[in-house]
Amino acid sequence: MTIGVIPARYASSRFPGKPLVDILGKTMIRRVYEQAVKCDLLNRVVVATDDDRIASEVQSFGGEFVMTSSLHPSGTDRCAETARLLNLQGDDVVINIQGDEPFIDPGQIATLCSCFQDETVELATLVKSFRQAEEVHRDSTIKVVLDNQQHALYFSRSVIPFTRELPADGVIPLETYVQHIGIYGYRAATLQKIALLSPSFLENTEKLEQLRWLENGYRILTARSEHESFSVDTPEDLIKISSHFSGE
Repeated sequence: MTIGVIPARYASSRFPGKPLVDILGKTMIRRVYEQAVKCDLLNRVVVATDDDRIASEVQSFGGEFVMTSSLHPSGTDRCAETARLLNLQGDDVVINIQGDEPFIDPGQIATLCSCFQDETVELATLVKSFRQAEEVHRDSTIKVVLDNQQHALYFSRSVIPFTRELPADGVIPLETYVQHIGIYGYRAATLQKIALLSPSFLENTEKLEQLRWLENGYRILTARSEHESFSVDTPEDLIKISSHFSGE
């Protein structure tokens, strides 16, 4: 079984109540859910929340939800509890779908699901090419270095890999760099194991939870997706995304 889990909490330091904001006539959580169920490779989609208001909204449009603890520090931890509540088996796959991307492409989810056709894959995520040079230098864009089998070697907010010898024209090709897309897939058994890991040195340094997995010897397979995603982290983002998709 492959299940899509959408972690959704009401409390947020930058944007309280974000899952329930209206985006062109529908709440954000509803838009994420409706996009997710379009993915044919998901057998089930569930919203994992700790708030009755979000649960009530999901119920109102016929979606499925589970109530989880309010103490989870990350979406991964909320997904792990959801997997336990649903009694998922070790080889089942959990796709952690970001609850702040109301127009997420179902094809992106399918690409991630396809990584688990290889029974040896325990963890997977998506990457894409950078489109503009200035994006590479933003610490809000996460860079990743890959091995020849497309497994992640390292993630960083810094510009990696470092180019010691510049080309003659002084311009480093954009294809030198790869951007991480923050959607994850896990085998259910592996999800329970990584949820028990203590925060690690590299994770605390870069503030990237996936570094904890790498530090503990797990391999993360990546797959390419060139779809341009739009996340809502602040009220200002909401204005931008509503304007962008107003022609829907």
